[in-house]
Amino acid sequence: MFPFSTRNRGKRQESCGLNGHREQTMAFTKLSIGTAGANATSGAISTPETDVWSIFRALRDARSAFGLRPGHIQTLQAMLSFLKPGHGETVFASNNSICQRVGGIDERTLRRHINRFVELGFIKRNDSSNRKRYRTRSSSGECISYGLSLTPLLHRASEFIAIAQEIENNRRDRIFIRKQILTKLAHLEEHDPANTFIHQARKQLRRKLSLPDYRALLADSEAECQRLATPDDAPETMQLPVNDGHTVRHISKSKEEKKDLEQEPVTEILTTELLTSVCDQATSFSTEKLRSWKDIENHARTLAPMVGIHPETFERAKSTAGSQKVSCAIFILLQLGQRIRDFGAYFHSITMGHRKDQFDPLILVKRLSNMRAI
Repeated sequence: MFPFSTRNRGKRQESCGLNGHREQTMAFTKLSIGTAGANATSGAISTPETDVWSIFRALRDARSAFGLRPGHIQTLQAMLSFLKPGHGETVFASNNSICQRVGGIDERTLRRHINRFVELGFIKRNDSSNRKRYRTRSSSGECISYGLSLTPLLHRASEFIAIAQEIENNRRDRIFIRKQILTKLAHLEEHDPANTFIHQARKQLRRKLSLPDYRALLADSEAECQRLATPDDAPETMQLPVNDGHTVRHISKSKEEKKDLEQEPVTEILTTELLTSVCDQATSFSTEKLRSWKDIENHARTLAPMVGIHPETFERAKSTAGSQKVSCAIFILLQLGQRIRDFGAYFHSITMGHRKDQFDPLILVKRLSNMRAI
């Protein structure tokens, strides 16, 4: 004779345990009714088999939308593990059994978690008169289940999946836009390392931003790149007549000279004192005080090989941009340091390349001074 004797499947099972006492276990079925108590209406409702773990994973990913903590998810996982496929959607396990399966949490914590699930409409309590959890069945096959019903949770599967997908899409969009912002900042840093917007944007990126915040920062980065690519004083297009081109060119040149003369009184001049005080990295390599632009030029020529600028390149840049601009460029390069990826390319760009007309040492020195003050 077998050590365990059972009756018909689908009804209450009785077995004799190892301790000699008769034990009772419940065989789950897919037939259940949603009403608890002695006056519950009898009837059988057939429910299709549901992948409860797909629903669990969706709710796990969407837990922030419902204010759930990891502890709540672990408790729900333990409760779902008591369900058997095709045997209904009610948990009959005792609180002590659920606590042990969670990992040894105390019963008060378990009750708080269950109350939270009830508030959210995930679980429905079907309590018996003595608070025990079991299932009773009539002779005609109708049954009443007393326990923790997870039917409401399973019925909201589509809601959880939709919320989890939305959260995942939001996460992927934030990562995508963040990469775009970093690309824009790298472009700005390569062409305008002293731009204060770069520091402000990277400071914002240290925080966890929302998707609208990322989009706003991307728009600002694109605008800053557009401003960098567009010259501040773009020359106006002028239609030259066929017979009087010389006269129009003369008028245009006169207007430019007049404009320069009008701006000359308010133009600020970069002094050697301001350059040496702000660009202290280059100044620290000098054993003597740099008093004149000639001293600065000689010192810059000495420092050029340190940043990868060949002496011939220095002299060629000097003939193109002027000795003062080239000397200031060397001082500024040393001050920017690791913020410049390629010293040679940057030096060529601002002295002989497409950005030589936009390079203004005074503006860059002022920006470096402001950054030190922050």
